[in-house]
Amino acid sequence: MIDTHAHLDALDDVQDAIARARDVGVSRILTVGTTVDGCRHALAFAESDGGIYAVLGIHPHSAGEADDAAVGEVRTMLAHPRAVAVGETGLDYFRDYAPHDAQALLFERLLALAAETGKAAVIHTRSADEDTIRTLESFGGTVVLHCFSSPALLPVALERGYYVSFAGNVTYPKAPELRLAAQQVPADRILAETDCPYLSPQAVRGRRNEPAHVVHTLAVLAEARNQDPAELEAQIEANAREAFGLA
Repeated sequence: MIDTHAHLDALDDVQDAIARARDVGVSRILTVGTTVDGCRHALAFAESDGGIYAVLGIHPHSAGEADDAAVGEVRTMLAHPRAVAVGETGLDYFRDYAPHDAQALLFERLLALAAETGKAAVIHTRSADEDTIRTLESFGGTVVLHCFSSPALLPVALERGYYVSFAGNVTYPKAPELRLAAQQVPADRILAETDCPYLSPQAVRGRRNEPAHVVHTLAVLAEARNQDPAELEAQIEANAREAFGLA
């Protein structure tokens, strides 16, 4: 099993968490950098463990401080062989931690890096559906909608062939619309993630999330799709290999 989106640098017991993940069959983890320092940490984790890969970007929350030098550093780090995607990047109008124009500029610049490097773009979008769709319209590369939480985006995602990645919130009793969305995603476009340490699945809700817990999200996705969990696990592995260029 693979966790396609984790924030290992936010865990205080990284090696123990990785070991617990391996114990339940999670053999590969994509860890995400959301700042320049976070990208450095992500690459360090990937260099130290053959089952870990790095996704490098600058979160829209930090768009106000993302100058040319920061984007340039991310560009340089993306040349590393363990860097498999650009992100997370996108727009977040819910928290509004950065001006919208700064978010839009950073989003466009990181999409340009994804196009330049031929790597997937991992997208964060919250309360910004229309602007996200419009910005992605001119991007011809691979798109992964991380922590999918907006069913209104699904028709466009399906039309454009985006990968749709579900996190622990798909397991919540009050999120039937996400399970309905999971039913509609084509088999070759579905992914699963933890987004740890956030959004613990319902089975472990109230505890800090970690990569091992992606198995709970997988179980709920399989139930929603009326699919054998082992079959879905194999499909998600194949999808991740294709989306991120994994061996």
